[in-house]
Amino acid sequence: MNLNFQQAQFTTRRHFLKRCQIGLGSLALGSLMGGAGANAAAPAPLSARMPHANGKIKNVIYLHMAGSPPQLDLFDYKPKLNELNDTPCPKEFIEGRRLPFIKGHPKLLGSPHTFKQHGQNGQWISNMYPKLTEMADDLMFVKSMYTDQFNHAPAQMLLYTGSPRNGAASMGSWITYGLGSENANLPGFVVLISGGTDPSGGKSLWGSGYLPSVFQGVQCRSTGDPILYVSNPKGMSREVRRRSLDALKKLNEQEYREIGDPETLSRINQYELAYRMQISVPEVMDIKREKQVTLDEYGAQPGKASFANNCLLARRLVEQGVRYVQLFDWGWDFHGTGNSNDLVQRLPVKCAENDKSVTALLKDLKQRGLLDETLVVWGGEFGRTSMNEERNGSKFLGRDHHPDCFTVWMAGGGLNHGITFGETDELGYTVARNPVHVHDLQATILHLLGLDPFHFSYRYQGLDQRLIGPEDTPKIIDGLLA
Repeated sequence: MNLNFQQAQFTTRRHFLKRCQIGLGSLALGSLMGGAGANAAAPAPLSARMPHANGKIKNVIYLHMAGSPPQLDLFDYKPKLNELNDTPCPKEFIEGRRLPFIKGHPKLLGSPHTFKQHGQNGQWISNMYPKLTEMADDLMFVKSMYTDQFNHAPAQMLLYTGSPRNGAASMGSWITYGLGSENANLPGFVVLISGGTDPSGGKSLWGSGYLPSVFQGVQCRSTGDPILYVSNPKGMSREVRRRSLDALKKLNEQEYREIGDPETLSRINQYELAYRMQISVPEVMDIKREKQVTLDEYGAQPGKASFANNCLLARRLVEQGVRYVQLFDWGWDFHGTGNSNDLVQRLPVKCAENDKSVTALLKDLKQRGLLDETLVVWGGEFGRTSMNEERNGSKFLGRDHHPDCFTVWMAGGGLNHGITFGETDELGYTVARNPVHVHDLQATILHLLGLDPFHFSYRYQGLDQRLIGPEDTPKIIDGLLA
């Protein structure tokens, strides 16, 4: 049986042209260009590209507090909630509503922490963030965020991929797909993790989904090899690795000519990027090159894994042209079931390092002239309830998951600085003014980068897939923009 002959018999003209990577448009273009178009080398997929419009920013640093911080104890000050502390919550808070862990009729929980106003416009910030108050006029608080999901993994996936289910492309992948990277020797999308574990959504949060895999996030580490498996095996020199990659490239190019699978091109580009990263990544990830005063400002310690180290690395990465840097810091799930997640004992510990490192990052970016072209976003995947969870009669203070309202803050280019956008009701349970869905936040971030969130799409399974989802409801929030 001649399998090649059988395959040829069942190959349509369309599939033949696709396999040869020649469409009718390419044939016409090739003839107009004297044949040069058909043989011209395609640009590297991560090469820098122009946005749809003039963007206000070039890079994004997204600081995600995995588990979701309690906004009512940090940034959303509610004196009425404090006044009614330890009294039964309004019946409408629980009637016909499903709460993840709260049972019965819970009591309201005022914040055990104090608030003061800071900056020219009187931004409310709790005593958990004393250093961040110095940057109050550079921050913009969005206190009317809401989401559709109340469990960690689906809420994180909705926030970062536009869908609560696996399989969609992450925000960083979309942005590098649209804009590429400004440094050919570094990934366009880097992920840094602290807190001892991955976020609940796992590696799907930086996966490329249906986009070519070259756009997926590259996870880096601040201890050991910065990237797993990027170093040469023992006994293999850089010259031998180069010859090996050249041989693999020829094999992959042959496979691409025969099969036409675009992932083969991604594989070639990934091998080449890995080779270049062997020199460039260790250099940019080596924070020992920083002055001691800078390390002290961040609270960074070379050779250790920490959120502080990752904040410093985020600055170093965007400084070197990395388009999108994603930090995940685990440990913000304050249910109040014990010492490890109590609002009185554990929250101050978690906030102390976060406050110092985040403030140092903002100051460092501003001092270097990078803040005007970089967007910094801080937040979680949903909010926390106005009621004390008291799971199984716990005497510790904690709050349950709450999708109806939460707070994020942003700093950087193109924003309306020093303001608070949106607000919640007097008990901090529902959005009272200017609601912002997570899809609205995604649309606004893309817009700031110069990408049109409504037409920026990728054809997959017969649909034009978008980060903001298929519906017409998402919107760019003009009130956030300068």
